[in-house]
Amino acid sequence: MRSPISFPALGTTATLVVTDDRAEEDARDILVAEIDAIDVACSRFRYDSELTVVNANAGRRSSVSALFMEALEVALRGARLTNGRVDPTVGSAMRVLGYDRDFDKIDRDGPPLRVSVARIPGWQTIEVDARRSTVFVPAGVELDFGATAKGLCADRAARAIGAATGVGVVVGLGGDIAIGGPEREDGWTVLVTDDHAFASSAADNAVFGQRIVVRSGGVATSGTTVRRWRRGEVEMHHVLDPATGLPAAEHWRTVSVAAASCVDANIASTASLVMGADAPGWLAARELPARLVRRDGSAVTVGGWPAPADAPC
Repeated sequence: MRSPISFPALGTTATLVVTDDRAEEDARDILVAEIDAIDVACSRFRYDSELTVVNANAGRRSSVSALFMEALEVALRGARLTNGRVDPTVGSAMRVLGYDRDFDKIDRDGPPLRVSVARIPGWQTIEVDARRSTVFVPAGVELDFGATAKGLCADRAARAIGAATGVGVVVGLGGDIAIGGPEREDGWTVLVTDDHAFASSAADNAVFGQRIVVRSGGVATSGTTVRRWRRGEVEMHHVLDPATGLPAAEHWRTVSVAAASCVDANIASTASLVMGADAPGWLAARELPARLVRRDGSAVTVGGWPAPADAPC
């Protein structure tokens, strides 16, 4: 088993590890194909993506691909499971706050904004006809799959690689990690950190994180520490509270969750950032192992997540 393959993708870093070097080339081709497909279907920043077309067609019914329908149904399921704390109708709020292009192209220190605080339209306004593969988005509503699309992509790629090659595989997309193929006897050691870019480039020297062993499913870390920008005197981050249309209050700087799939872990970690102090109880009630890190760096664990080590990893 070689060192991880890493390359830029979806505004973050894609990472791939397989248990058999002979499957590496095929595995990489499958991962790239899945990334390209999810980008064409779900990118908010491509003029030719399905999501852009659906948003531009708001007020009318749109025909969509099977992948777009899957991504939308996953996003709507996330909204149902979290009582709307993870909501795909945050697109217009994201755009108004300045997150209107790939993050590396955003002006990190722009002029003040004049915005009004308002609840976003809500996921219940979206109409889906699965039989006809059509979607209706009301006029004035913009979809955004930022909370679920990467996790879905990681899950799809891990499943596809495992099925095609018969080997164990880990797929990482930033803070989203999916396990596929035959289960390894010793599991997979995963570094959970506040900064996935730092971990990807310098894992051997990482000082802000915790290593855990994962055997199946997925792990996701959502946080407010990386994708940040300023508008006037106000500092923004990319996790919005659907109740206000503004960045969520920063009770936690990161939340990491393990679940049966990467996308489920991502839904729970994002919802936990929005919930704030209520998140540990919500996660524990659902028996989801999680690590929640406060702004001062102290951590809370629930659901059987290993207790933090006395010293950093």
